[in-house]
Amino acid sequence: MAFHPTSFDLEPDRPAPRRYAWAVFAILFALMVADYVDRQVIVSMFSHLKAEWGLSDGQLGALVSIVSVTVALGAVPLSLLADRWSRTKSIFLMALVWSLATISCAFAGSYAQLFGARAVVGLGEAAYGTVGAALLATMFPLRVRSSILGAFFLAGILGSVLGVVLGGIIAERWGWQMGFGAVGIPGILLAFVFLLIVRDYKTVALPTTEAGNGSPARVASRAIVIALLKPRTALIACLGAGFQLLTLSMTYAWLPTYFNRYYGLAPDQAGLKAGLVVLVGGIGAFVWGVVADRLTPRVACARLYVPAVGAVLTMVLMATAFGALPPGNAQYALIVLGGLMMAVNVGPVTAVVIDVVHPSVRATAASVLSLVQNMFGLAGGPLLTGILSDRYGLQFALAVVPAFSLLAAVFFLLAARTYVFDLQQAKSDKPRREGALEPQPA
Repeated sequence: MAFHPTSFDLEPDRPAPRRYAWAVFAILFALMVADYVDRQVIVSMFSHLKAEWGLSDGQLGALVSIVSVTVALGAVPLSLLADRWSRTKSIFLMALVWSLATISCAFAGSYAQLFGARAVVGLGEAAYGTVGAALLATMFPLRVRSSILGAFFLAGILGSVLGVVLGGIIAERWGWQMGFGAVGIPGILLAFVFLLIVRDYKTVALPTTEAGNGSPARVASRAIVIALLKPRTALIACLGAGFQLLTLSMTYAWLPTYFNRYYGLAPDQAGLKAGLVVLVGGIGAFVWGVVADRLTPRVACARLYVPAVGAVLTMVLMATAFGALPPGNAQYALIVLGGLMMAVNVGPVTAVVIDVVHPSVRATAASVLSLVQNMFGLAGGPLLTGILSDRYGLQFALAVVPAFSLLAAVFFLLAARTYVFDLQQAKSDKPRREGALEPQPA
């Protein structure tokens, strides 16, 4: 890839005008809701799809996991393209792709066709969260970054709630095909609103490298890799986030089915009951982001300590709920409490990754986080749970998978050991006034 020198703002973290910044936030929030509605609408349709095509739980889980796999595969290259080309145009195109692919799911005549359409949904969504986070990080001051990003990703939780609820209601009344057709339209409309209103920020020049020999493309690629790998905190925090999301994705994908099978609820009622847990998770994502921001002036590593504590509590609550209690009110109460904790990492860890990297690769760094979260967390949870369910039963699977949250806590604590140093290093990297890729002498 050949990247050319480009001018940039010497103050990439200078906030945008407040009214405009909040207008952009509102549009990005709405698009994120549409993104996750399209992603999660299928989970309340599992009983309908199982009855129509005779699918196993593993096959049903794969319909959720394939979206996360293609998100993971596309996140880094598409975010890198957005970082060096245009964030606004990239988001516009991504929204069109995932919305049209969702609508195409309504016309699937077989499991293979539906699986392929779901893969394209993930490709369209691949870099939306990372590029949107980079835009917001530029428009709001550092002191509120966890809160803003937590609120932004709260939209994903709300979208998941709507997807779970709408999927059950629409499928129960008008068939599962209508569910896909109905939820794909809003994303197309919002994409055009976004393109008309939102302005991109100036591309920040890449940092220089000590060894500048080679073609501009080679020098640029080396600079990108160094900028991403230099802060150890980012990579360790990414691994922690991936393990924590194994529990979250398991819960969001399989709760409607669990309530249908073990509580005897119809799919639409099961979707509503599961939707409350997802909604509580969204509230938790925002609350824990605010808590981490408030604690940071007194505890420098609060953005990693808060997720570590939340991950441990997630494991205790969810393993107890599914492993020690029978279906009923007490079990449901613990599931709701676990839902409050399981999205604890969403805002703080994203802020940590963006905090410690050079401004020129923020969207790309966030895409590395997205890759790990999607490939290991969001893809692994539904598929692993489905496989365990086929062999040992769904309740056993839901009790075992939360153990991965303990690994998440370990990685968050490891990342806290290097966070302050990497943050200071990132602050000391001053962007240069001219393009970063200057010709080297022969």
